[in-house]
This record gives sequence, C-alpha cells and structure tokens, in this order.
Amino acid sequence: MNYPSNISRRQFELVRPILEGARQSTRPRKYDLYDLFCAVAYVLKTGCQWRQLPVDFPRWQSVYYYYRVWSEEQVLDEP
Repeated sequence: MNYPSNISRRQFELVRPILEGARQSTRPRKYDLYDLFCAVAYVLKTGCQWRQLPVDFPRWQSVYYYYRVWSEEQVLDEP
C-alpha cells in the first residue's frame, strides 16, 4: 500500500519509541505499528470515516483503538 499520507520506514523509526511508550496493554501486538500509524495518518489527512479505511490497512477498530491511546497520551500532539 502506498498512500501520500504514508511516511517512510526510516522516518517511522524516529517516532517508534514514542508510540511504543504509550502502549497500555501487555498483549502481543496483532498488527505492525507502522501500518497502524500510516492508517491513522491516512484518516487525519483525508478526513475519511474510520469505517471507510481502505482494506489494505488493519481493521478500522484496531486503528481507532491506537488513535485513542495515542491521543490520550498526547503522543499525536505537536511539541
């Protein structure tokens, strides 16, 4: 999947530690954190509804869950 909202894996490695620090659960992650981040970026960039995420992203419920976690921890806020 290649969307204009995606960032490179190299860029993602710079924000990965911050995103992993906001994790609330100890269960193993079902989806790649990069895919989840790109899906959140897609929704924020396009303004689409969560349920209308393209099928090549993880399930919308999982993406929305991570969006809520990152929002509550203020990970997605600008510095």
